[in-house]
Amino acid sequence: MNIFRLAGDMTHLASVLVLLLKIHTIKSCAGVSLKTQELYALVFATRYLDIFTSYISFYNTIMKLIFLGSSFSIVWYIRRHKIVRRSYDKDQDTFRHLFLVLPCVVLALLINERFTFKEVMWTFSLYLEAVAILPQLVLLQRTRNIDNLTGQYVFLLGAYRSLYILNWIYRYFTEVHYVHWITWISGLVQTLLYADFFYYYFQSWKNNEKLHLPA
Repeated sequence: MNIFRLAGDMTHLASVLVLLLKIHTIKSCAGVSLKTQELYALVFATRYLDIFTSYISFYNTIMKLIFLGSSFSIVWYIRRHKIVRRSYDKDQDTFRHLFLVLPCVVLALLINERFTFKEVMWTFSLYLEAVAILPQLVLLQRTRNIDNLTGQYVFLLGAYRSLYILNWIYRYFTEVHYVHWITWISGLVQTLLYADFFYYYFQSWKNNEKLHLPA
């Protein structure tokens, strides 16, 4: 553990709390992509298969449970909650997210560190997380009307991944033989997908204007 990893984890946690706060208190999921949330639920479900078989630390187990529970809770809210689901804009959230899953499965089967079930699933989760934000970004571009909490949620997700890149750089220079190309490349691709959003987010913050993305 180092300061960059801790800051990344806390930023990731904050992004989930912001989204849950919006959905639970305002009873609205307007501007939130169900497709992205389903992909994240699949990411965590396949990444944390070892939660009940491999104990690393109390902190590690709690974080796994939080991300598993929160991701499936958000999907449930959008799909099943009698009030929240009314605000879901399925006509705009039309990204064919399942077409992202199959290439990630194939890639995980072909490129992995060890060809075991858990390792392939873990690798699949990395590839899928790299592109899981795409339906959300497309939805924001289509609606263009981005409320503060949704904008903060996406920003915090991007910030979390950026902090993890700093964590990897730090570990590369401080730990012997620390090389994880799959993790690094997946994380870099994910971060690059946020670049356009970051630009407009900081522009709106600098000019004290409402966040809008170009169509």
